[in-house]
Amino acid sequence: MADPDPLEAAADPEALGRAAQAFVRARDDLRPADAIPWLLALAVPFLLSQECAFGTQILIMVLFALSLDFILGYAGIVTLGQAAYFGLGAYTAGLLSARLGWNEPISGLLAAGLVAAAAGAVSGWILLRYRHLALLMLTIAISTILYELANTWSWLTGGFDGLMGISISPLLGVFDWDLEGRTSYLYALVVSMLCFLALRRITVSPFGQTLHGIRENTARMRAIGVPVLGRLTLAYTISAGIAGIGGGLLAQANSFITMQVLSFDTSAAVLTMLVLGGTGRLYGAMVGAVVYMLAADRLARLSPEYWELGVGLLLVFVVLVCPDGLFGVVDRLRRRGWRWRQ
Repeated sequence: MADPDPLEAAADPEALGRAAQAFVRARDDLRPADAIPWLLALAVPFLLSQECAFGTQILIMVLFALSLDFILGYAGIVTLGQAAYFGLGAYTAGLLSARLGWNEPISGLLAAGLVAAAAGAVSGWILLRYRHLALLMLTIAISTILYELANTWSWLTGGFDGLMGISISPLLGVFDWDLEGRTSYLYALVVSMLCFLALRRITVSPFGQTLHGIRENTARMRAIGVPVLGRLTLAYTISAGIAGIGGGLLAQANSFITMQVLSFDTSAAVLTMLVLGGTGRLYGAMVGAVVYMLAADRLARLSPEYWELGVGLLLVFVVLVCPDGLFGVVDRLRRRGWRWRQ
């Protein structure tokens, strides 16, 4: 079937709709070029083996940023409490090992995701009845409550001293956790890729398209019979589960957890990553997380006290020059190329 003619689309609303659908398919379908970032990431243990530990932290933040992009960029849910589910996943995986002796990595990671998803389902069903500023304040409140509980229950979580004693068994019973961090890096890479593909599939599904509609016009979607609260709660649950998996990865890779995983700074950092990369594009979350982590690492080496100033200046520059984020530039070039091909 030939792509619709732009001149015909301008005069015919139905043709315009077909043109829009063609562009969405061209934007969302997987292409060979989509494998390039993952191939580059796969080359890190072989070309930059000394950077595997840092690369693992980047992949964890990529996963965390993907979880936020799913609800912010696709469903329009603005939150400043995503660290609550990230921290829940981290403490779940950590406590299973440190307190219960459950050291199997994959089942511990699944438990982290399930606990975070359950918390997201319960809190989302309540919080998503509110919008805008009220929702922002409530999400901050949830994260703050969990932060204070982690501090109060220091007998369980370790409090400000952190949770120690986390020991993870060899991956699949075969691959030991080496000092260079290759095993943890490849483990995080596979988990991140699987979560990315799952989110990619969800966003292009009919469910993902209803999230687009809710983000653009909630009243209209409710008028045509879409269960808005139910769809948003499901999206929030999926996002919380992905964030929990990221937190579980952090606990297993570091063998140590601090209360920082539940702090407001963590929620603000992942939101900064999305602003840098661009929302509503899963690759934007990936680009933003990589840029943020690399910039923070290099600036911290130059000035351990004032590195946040440098990140802030970078954020201001990106917002002024690329309002849609760094990946938004790529999206605009792709859109122009699609128009030119028509």
